[in-house]
Amino acid sequence: MNPAFGPAQIRALTKIFVDKSIELRDAWVNTIENDSGVGRVDALMWLTRMTLDVIGQAGFNYNFQALQGEPNELNVAFSHIFESGSSQMDLPVLLKLFFPILRFLPETNGAIRKAQATMSRIGKRLLSDAKATDEKNAKDLLSLLVSSNKSKDLAENQRLTDDKILAQVPTFLAAGHETTSTATTWALLALTDNVEAQTKLREETLSVSTDMPTMEQLNALPYLDAVVREALRLYAPVSETSRVLAKDDVIPLGEPFTDKNGVVHHEVRAKKGQEFIVSIAALNRDKTLWGDDADDFKPERWEKIPEAVSSIPGVTNNIMTFLGGAHACIGWRFSIIEMKALLFVLVRSFEFELEVPRKDVLNKKGFPVQRPMVKGENKLPLLIRTVII
Repeated sequence: MNPAFGPAQIRALTKIFVDKSIELRDAWVNTIENDSGVGRVDALMWLTRMTLDVIGQAGFNYNFQALQGEPNELNVAFSHIFESGSSQMDLPVLLKLFFPILRFLPETNGAIRKAQATMSRIGKRLLSDAKATDEKNAKDLLSLLVSSNKSKDLAENQRLTDDKILAQVPTFLAAGHETTSTATTWALLALTDNVEAQTKLREETLSVSTDMPTMEQLNALPYLDAVVREALRLYAPVSETSRVLAKDDVIPLGEPFTDKNGVVHHEVRAKKGQEFIVSIAALNRDKTLWGDDADDFKPERWEKIPEAVSSIPGVTNNIMTFLGGAHACIGWRFSIIEMKALLFVLVRSFEFELEVPRKDVLNKKGFPVQRPMVKGENKLPLLIRTVII
């Protein structure tokens, strides 16, 4: 899957990110009342729709039409699953229903069986379309996977079957959809808390002469970059992950600890098969690394980050949000540029204010992400006003 996430591929996808951000902006403009000049939007819901549309187009050239609110086969299939009493199922599970692996899932009633059949049929059609795509025109993830799989340099025993190609996509869809929408929701919430940062970001984005920035133009905005980095540091959508040891190992500790028997330990001896929980949030907010203000949203910290954080083995920006090493999130560039496109378009278009008292917004921790939402409700209501230039 790596060929789909290189700089050249993300550069080509940036137009999708910006186009969908503008479509979201236009939908929000329509919520503004003429007499008050104020609109009310559920940021969590709308950003979820936007990123679903992006994943559909960039992932496998499918139009979910989520922002338009118009039902299509796949959205109808999703709604059937929710209406059938399976509302506890998370998006990663739902997305897996779309692919051949769905035959291993329990079919509890007719609605789910119908949804599974719809998703399976659409998946096969999309795979067929991807195979028919000329290699030079392959841009979406599925087409790139198919193209790579046909490479003459690939050994026959390394080629993937059709089922295995489709089975690669749900992880990308689940990770790229919920994580980016949640991270951007957190960023907007943080900007309502820090009006000075919101104003500074708006001034920077308005200094750009185009509504359709390229990837290079987005990356050339230092404060936008700092806001995105800080939001991803402070509000990592996935707060922890786990790893299982493949063999016995001795893990050195950065600082020794004393056990209940008074014995000081400088390392941990671990056995094959043991599971380790890696707290992404704890490392991203560690005050010994980031300073006493580690729990504060402060984009300015990225002008000169503490030397201590250079030891953090993250794949980018000295944060663990996308993990690091061989198992780092391969879609980190995709997520960062999509976030930048969203914030660029939205912050230069609107002033944001939280509609409810800040104390009423909770961090709802779930699988796979932690979301900001009003207590007792699955939403984050914001007030918006059009920016007057």
